[in-house]
Amino acid sequence: MSREFKTIAMIGRVSDSRVADPMKALAGHLSNAGIKVVADPSIAAEMPVQSLSQTEIAAVADLLIAVGGDGTMLHAAALAQQQGKPLLGINRGRLGFLADVSPNEMLPSLDRILAGDYTREPRLLLEATIVSPDQPRRTSVALNDVVLQRCESGRMVDFETRIAGRYVNTHAGDGLIVATPTGSTAYSLSCGGPIIEPMLDAIALVPICPHSLSDRPIVVPARHQIDVVLIQRSDARADVIIDGRSQGELLPSARLTIKAAADRITLIHPPGHDFYDILRSKLRWGHDGRHRKPGVAVDG
Repeated sequence: MSREFKTIAMIGRVSDSRVADPMKALAGHLSNAGIKVVADPSIAAEMPVQSLSQTEIAAVADLLIAVGGDGTMLHAAALAQQQGKPLLGINRGRLGFLADVSPNEMLPSLDRILAGDYTREPRLLLEATIVSPDQPRRTSVALNDVVLQRCESGRMVDFETRIAGRYVNTHAGDGLIVATPTGSTAYSLSCGGPIIEPMLDAIALVPICPHSLSDRPIVVPARHQIDVVLIQRSDARADVIIDGRSQGELLPSARLTIKAAADRITLIHPPGHDFYDILRSKLRWGHDGRHRKPGVAVDG
């Protein structure tokens, strides 16, 4: 077996039995293979692995394994990106476009990965910065998306977008999603955004519940910087959300800039990984429901 991955970090919510059981199996399998396994104290309390803080496990590990849904993957991705470490996902979520290894394939897939039979896939990251004249800059990195959303129900937010310094549009609605190809199958997809092949250097701008039906999604090259500012109104309030985490309010006096990050994150895939196979599985492409009996539910 290859010893490229000598230390592996496990990340997941052990309070969920759907996650805890495969993590225990995973920890035992890795230990028997001579791999050092590290995890945060909440996981280490449940199984015989070395206990370290989350920052420390990302620093010492050669590979991070996230067990759970795409939310767990996004959390693990933030740790992996900070330390420049690759990431593998075991899917125990409801949908799971990011975590692509199923529990029944987990151990054989892992053995092949440990033996060096795998692919590395770099994924685009976005760097989002809130620039304000009277506050320090706030910069975060997103794997999925940067979202501008209204703070109050019942009130639209008005904002202006520029791409590569050129004025694009003045929008009114619930907000805007700026998504990577990875994030194109997340919130962006539910708002009518396009699915973007993961290896494309492109960014999607997807309006959220736009007031005008002519306000449509647009895909632009990842090399272009996107600038978003609120229109000056006394009641204009909007939050900035990075991969589901709030980064604070965007005031009319501030500007949100979004551009491709200098670094990328590396996802590890077992042999046979196929993006289009995942789409067919998750979106049920190719399933003909015309002959399904009334009242028979489709598996989710």
